[in-house]
Parts: sequence; structure tokens; C-alpha cells
Amino acid sequence: MDIDPDDIFRDDEDPENELYQERDATKEMLVYLVDASPKMFSTTCPSQDQEDASHFEVAVRSILVSLKTQIINRSYDEVAICFFNTREKKNLQDSNGVYVFNVPDREDLDRPTARLIKEFDCIQESFSKHIGSKYGILSGTRDNSLYNALWAAQALLRKGSAKTADKRILLFTNEDDPFGNITGVTKMDMMRTTIQRAKDAQDLGISIELLPLSRPDDDFNMSTFYADLLGLEGNDLAEFKALVGERFEDMKDQLRKRMFRKRKVRRINFIIASGISIELNTYALVRPTNPGAIAWLDSVTNLPIKAERSFFCSDTGALLQEPPKYFQTYKNENIMFSADEISEIKRVSTGHLRLLGFKPLSCLKDYHNLRPSTFVFPSDEEVFGSTCIFVALHSSMLRLKRFAVAFYGSPTHPQLVALVAQDEIVSASGQVEPPGMHIIYLPYSDDIRPIEELHTDTSPTAPRATEDHIKSASSLVKRVDLKNFSVCQFANPALQRHYAVLQALALDEDEIPDVKDETLPDEEGLARPGIVKALEEFKLSVYGENIDQEDELDTGKTSETSKKRKAVADNATKEYANYDWANLADEGKLKELTVAELKFYLTVHNLPVAGKKEALISRILTHMGK
Repeated sequence: MDIDPDDIFRDDEDPENELYQERDATKEMLVYLVDASPKMFSTTCPSQDQEDASHFEVAVRSILVSLKTQIINRSYDEVAICFFNTREKKNLQDSNGVYVFNVPDREDLDRPTARLIKEFDCIQESFSKHIGSKYGILSGTRDNSLYNALWAAQALLRKGSAKTADKRILLFTNEDDPFGNITGVTKMDMMRTTIQRAKDAQDLGISIELLPLSRPDDDFNMSTFYADLLGLEGNDLAEFKALVGERFEDMKDQLRKRMFRKRKVRRINFIIASGISIELNTYALVRPTNPGAIAWLDSVTNLPIKAERSFFCSDTGALLQEPPKYFQTYKNENIMFSADEISEIKRVSTGHLRLLGFKPLSCLKDYHNLRPSTFVFPSDEEVFGSTCIFVALHSSMLRLKRFAVAFYGSPTHPQLVALVAQDEIVSASGQVEPPGMHIIYLPYSDDIRPIEELHTDTSPTAPRATEDHIKSASSLVKRVDLKNFSVCQFANPALQRHYAVLQALALDEDEIPDVKDETLPDEEGLARPGIVKALEEFKLSVYGENIDQEDELDTGKTSETSKKRKAVADNATKEYANYDWANLADEGKLKELTVAELKFYLTVHNLPVAGKKEALISRILTHMGK
């Protein structure tokens, strides 16, 4: 029986990325509420492509980018697009000045579709003709388009429970005083009813967030009205005012920050001592992003295919009726396990976070972190007093410069962890980092691999860097400096290419969008005279007069490698002609080929050849446009 011994103790019920899985509100219902007043069209500012764009155009572009991202990353979320201050009206309440944009065969609040994205992409061309722009709050009338818009958005979000879904309204506007044309008692009454409508929505578990559009020379005044609408005051208001001051062209980044919020992953118990435990909420600050799983479909019906596996006896060929046993090799013997025995072996931990003790921070090394940390924060929702105990521990650990050692994990995946306290970081623009603790996943003694130190020989023949080498290297390091570096600057080029191809196929686009590879070196920057000079001095310092000979040796090595690559490419081209690839793809027979045969196609078309068989087939089908 061909069973991978490494898979024996893998538990399907507890995947490795379980700490990244959201347990509470896993679905999001979002309403984009866009101001369509004439001021949104008349006000322009430079956009990212350095061309003047209206506030309405920037809002539409930002929503479009978010929809394209959402349809791939979080396709199960539901969205609605609602304009207010419009000439035409289209909403369930039949309210004036509110237009809910949608496409046929789709509910107003539903998952984003390719047709929705395609038609929304053209909304600016047809907006003035079919929807129109008009001020919805005028002197001498009782019409209140903002009130009507909040009411329509609340009605769109009425389905589903706030316990199982995050319900949100994102409001785009460049008017900080929507009631500026009205005075007296009428204005006060309209402001009061609008604020009350917003509070009613918030009481139902709907959060309202504002994305203010303002020019660098015209700040958006939150205190005029929207601070009361959102319930902002004190530090919260100061933090939001700093956001208003951000550059106009950062609107897409602001929207992305709101689209990918920190969400509570799960709730855990932290057992400090016998009879003392507190409740913590965990947050995943880093989530590995991978392409979606490949689903096999029937080539005729286009329905999903269900895979089943059966085991046959290698001697008799008979179908095995009894569940198979597993084995692991131990001292040249195959030790047999039944499913029940494996389950019993794996039951080690209770799943709670149990405190073992405290150690100085100097004992914690950078290389001890096995994977991205998990951020924890106290909650009094079920265990009253958790915050008080947590704050006491947190303050003491910061003061004494110590971290807590604890035992944590699922019953099948127990782990030793360190809890490192993080102090709050506040700047003039508000809170930068919140107070809390990070769970650092530590290795066991079985996981540690000692490094054999190289060049320990003190003889004169051992290679050593001279002071000149170090000086020239230091000059080069100082010159090649990444200004304002952040990991947030770099997107995964493979994922971006993957999403671009999916987007082109889903939206029937003629061309695949260009993907900017941010991981490529800055050739223009490296060509600056100062860097070129520092690089030449470093090479001359290391190689001296033999630099030309070194280059010749490198060229010889490169040519050998090139010959091998050319031989592989020539063989792939020869074998490629022996297959009818289009016919194999149409009949679904690519899966019958071996990995080596699939690589013939990939090599000829200069496509990546790494990955499992399913990934190679998907790559071929994508390249063929099938």
C-alpha cells in the first residue's frame, strides 16, 4: 500500500493555518454610499496618473479596484452600490435622491459579479444620462437625501445577523456641511433626524465609516457635522482628522485599509494559575495569501467532480473493505497504527493557553519565531475582570522587561509560545500601535538545528576581509539605501499575475492587465554615478587586478549552465511536437500526462515549470485561454 509516512499524523480536522481562520463574523455585507452631488463632479485634483480627476471619478475608481480584489479574495462577501443626491431615484423605499445601482439577475445586496464590475466600470459615461446629479438638500424643501441614503443602506443590510456578518457602510463625500444651504430650525431638525438615523443603524450592528474627499488647500472639516454623525470625539476625532489630512491620491490605499480590517480570529482562555483565567481575543496581523484552490469540472456538464479513493491489495487486486492501517518506519521496522490509535496518540493538550512562567526578554532570540505572531487583547465579554488582570500583567512585563512562556495549541498541535508585551505607540496623528501582547511561536528542542561555524581556522590561509574590504563594502551599503522601506511596498508578483489573468478571463477583457513587479531592482537608481562608483571600488577592493580573470571564470560557469538549459529547451521543443495540446485540453486528457510531459508545453512557452501536477495543468489551460 503506497502511503506517505509523513502524512500519518496529519489531522484533517486541524489544518496548519487554523489560527488564521476567522471564527466569528466570517462574512461581510458592505454598502458603498457615494455622494453624486454636482460638487463631486466639479471639484478636481491630481490623481495617481498625474491627470486631473473629479472626486466622483476617484471614488468610482477606488470602488472598482476594491470590487475586483474582493471578487477574487473574498467572493462570498456581499456588496451594494448606492448613490445619493441623484436626479433619478431607484430604491425599495422610493425615496427621492437615492439610486441603488445594480445589474439584472442580481439582488441589490449580493456577491459581486463580472457583469456588475463591467457595467460599473462604464458608469461615468452613462451617469449624467441615466441617473443624473442633483443637490438633494435645498432651502425651502424638506427633502433630505443623506437621511434617505442612510435609510436605504440600512434596509439593504437588514438581512443576516450582526453575529454572523460584519455590516458596514462606506460613505464617500467631499461636502463637510451637507446642510449648508439651510438655516434656522429647519437645519437643526434635519441634522438631528439624520444623526438619529445613523445611530439607529449603529444600534443594529451596522458600522458607518467616512472616506472624506478633500483637496490639499481645502481641508474637510469633521467638526461641522460628520463628527456627530459618526460619534467621534476626543482621541478618536483627532485620529480621524489626521486621516482627512492625507493626500488626495491615497484614496485607494485608504479604502484598502478599510476593506481588509483586523478581524477577531477566535476567543481563547488564558489560564494563569489554578482558579485564575482570563478571556483573550486573537488577531492575525499577517495572513498568507495564496491563489484559490483549483476545482475540477466535468468537461461536458461543467459540474464539479467529486473525487473518491479506494484501496486495492497489491497481491490479489481485491478491493479492501476494512479501513487501511498506517505505519511509520522506526529502526528499520514498520510500526502499524490504526486510526483510533493515531487519534489517541495525538491527544496532548487541552487547547487553552496555560502560563508556565516568565523569562527576561534577552532570552528570546529573533530566530525563535517560527511563523507570523498572533496579537492578543483582553475581552470582558464572558469573563469579567479579564481586562484588569491583563493590564496588570502587561504593565509588569513592560516594566521588568520580561516575557511570559506558555503552552498553547489545539489538542493535536500543541505549541510552546512566548507572550511579548507591546506598549502603545501614539503619534500626533493618533494611535500607531495598540497595547497588547504578541504570541510568538517557539521551537521545541527537537526542532533546533545547530549551525556549524565556518572558517574557524585561524591560519593565515583562511579567507578574511581586510579593513579596505570592509570600508568599501560599508560605502556601498550606505549608497544603496532603500528610502522609507516597508514590506507593505511589495506585492507578490506571482499572485498579481495570477489575479490579472483571472480578471481578464472573468471580465472578457481582450488584454491581460500589466502587472508591475515591485521586487525587481531599481535599475535607474543603481545606475546613479555615486552607486556605480561605490560598486566599482568594492569590486576592485575584493578582486584587485584579477577582476578580469574572475569575470572570465564566471563566464565559463555561465556558459556551462546555458548549455544545459539550451539542451533541455531543445528536447522540450522536439517532444512538444508529438502532442496535440489543444485536443488534449478540450477532452480533459491533460491529467493523463505525466509531470515531465506537461513541462514540455511549459518550457516551450517560457512558463514556470514549478508546482504540483494540478498547478501545471491550470497554468497550461490559462495560457491556452480555456
